[in-house]
Amino acid sequence: MRAVGIEDGTGPAEALRLIEVADPVPAPGEVLIRVAAAGVNRPDLLQRTGLYPPPPGTSPILGLEVAGTVTALGDGVDRWRVGDRVCALLGGGGYADLATVDARHALPVPDDLDLIQAAGLPETVLTVFANVFEAGALKPGETLLIHGATSGIGVTAIQMAKAHGARVIATSRGAAKTDAARALGADVSLDATVGDLAIGIRDAGGTDVILDMVGAAYARLNQGALNAGGRWVVIGTQSGPMAEIDLTRLMLKRQVLTGSTLRSRSADEKARLVAQVQDRIWPWVVEGRVRPPVDATFPLADAKDAHLRLEAGVHVGKILLTLD
Repeated sequence: MRAVGIEDGTGPAEALRLIEVADPVPAPGEVLIRVAAAGVNRPDLLQRTGLYPPPPGTSPILGLEVAGTVTALGDGVDRWRVGDRVCALLGGGGYADLATVDARHALPVPDDLDLIQAAGLPETVLTVFANVFEAGALKPGETLLIHGATSGIGVTAIQMAKAHGARVIATSRGAAKTDAARALGADVSLDATVGDLAIGIRDAGGTDVILDMVGAAYARLNQGALNAGGRWVVIGTQSGPMAEIDLTRLMLKRQVLTGSTLRSRSADEKARLVAQVQDRIWPWVVEGRVRPPVDATFPLADAKDAHLRLEAGVHVGKILLTLD
């Protein structure tokens, strides 16, 4: 089958190459998916540069989410049938014609949703659920602050929070992105390149939960923005991992600081999350309330261009690779 490889193992986007590799075979408990599209995510960029190696036993091929059609079943799989349309969370292997995945990590694609858009759901929806709904314990009526609100994660978080009955403050860079976040449902949309974000967030009433992909540069801002009992959830450190926080303020305002990654979790934990998402979030997907916009699609052979677009940070929504 075709797959995307990295020349010399790591390197810039230009190191991505289309290669031929053996077709994967589903192990017991796995399904084989004929991939229609694969999501392009920031962890793919980190893995390509050697900063985020795949967990032991995981495919070294890039790609953490796909959508497609089940073409074969491993022993013991009774949840799916050949021909089912699914999207799935992978530990790796998505940038390829075929991918194997734990059958418990797949979700059904609604009849009215095309497989290309569906490929942008698993990694983002599960990340938002695990971090905003579980770790952040967002409640209806509370306020969620999202930094990087027009990223794939950000647009999904806006839609999920609004479907949950929460209020959303979004930050992004530039008027076009600010308008896009507002169009997706953000109650307050702030341009990080204009004015003082701290004042804008304060004037909007502060926040109860923060979804933070920025890291060090926003640490002081985030801690000051939290209301009493607020939860600050870190899922990325684009501006650096080392930050200074005020422990006295943390105690006095009963603040919670936490963070997580999704890829390193056990297969059983991912299965638990998928089951929770199917029960609690998937009805919103079926109803069309959670459908992250597609920013751009690229053929598998043009994975380099997809990575360059993600690195440039100009996208609004998901970037996807498509396969014929």
